[in-house]
Order: sequence, then structure tokens, then C-alpha cells
Amino acid sequence: MEISTQAIKELRAKSGAGVMECRSALAVCEGDMEKAVQVLKEKGLLKAGKKADRTTAQGLVEAYIHTGGRVGAMVEVNCETDFVARTDEFKVLAHFLAMQVAALAPKYISQEDIPADAKDVDPQADCLLLQPFIKDPTKTVKDLIVETIARTGENIKIGRFARFELGSQG
Repeated sequence: MEISTQAIKELRAKSGAGVMECRSALAVCEGDMEKAVQVLKEKGLLKAGKKADRTTAQGLVEAYIHTGGRVGAMVEVNCETDFVARTDEFKVLAHFLAMQVAALAPKYISQEDIPADAKDVDPQADCLLLQPFIKDPTKTVKDLIVETIARTGENIKIGRFARFELGSQG
């Protein structure tokens, strides 16, 4: 099957994957764009899984103050190199994560961080990685990070976060 350059460009724009990966995904899926996106997502998950043990000693701290100045958040997002930490894609991810923390007030980064004796915890609401992403509720925050890992080629982790709301204590 002949794969058009336009189809490869479109898939690259949607996925951030390389030209050859897009071409082979389209070939495997016989030109079906949505199936090709799924194939690349699955590969991205595999890539992200392979990178999970790599050290994340670089990154940045992003702050977000919501309009009106009554709610704010800070988040530490780590990656492997300062080169990736300086990219626009990484900075946008960090900004979105700070917005997520300000908007949905998670208590933990992941399910593993929930204390054994914690009561009345809803992992999907209280764990940042499991929350629906505020800009696209069809994916979770973890999905957003995995997509960025696939595009940057580096492991990315959330180090810590803090949320501040005027008039609330704790």
C-alpha cells in the first residue's frame, strides 16, 4: 500500500513520532489514521516503560496563579537532561501540571503515595496521575506525561507539588 507524505505529516502532527515510525504504523494499519495513532500510543507506552528506571535529575519548577490570585500551585517536574528541560514542550507540560494541581487539588502524586491508614480516599480524584486531564478529559495526567516521554525520548516524573488557596490552612 502506498502511504502519502501528507498522511505521514498528519500522523506526525498528531503523535509527535518520527517519520519512519509514522510510515510503518500507517503501513501496518493500511492507512487508517486512528488505528495508526493507537499503534503509536501503544509503542509510546512501551518506550515510556523502558525509560521508567532512568534517573531524572534535571527539570524545572513551574508556578501557576489562577486568575484573581486566590489559588496557586507549584510543581517540580523532572527529566533526564537540562536540554529537554529547556524545550517548549517540557515547559508546556510543567505549566499544564501546575494548572491541574491548582484546579483539582490532588493530595498525592500516585496511588503508591496513599498511606495505608488513609480513609475516604478516591484514587482517581486524589492522585494527580490518575486524574482526568483538565484540557482533555479523555486522557489522564499519566497519559499526558507518557505522550511527552514518547516525544522527548526521556523519562519524566513529577517530583512534588504544593497547592495554595487563600484562607485555607493545611
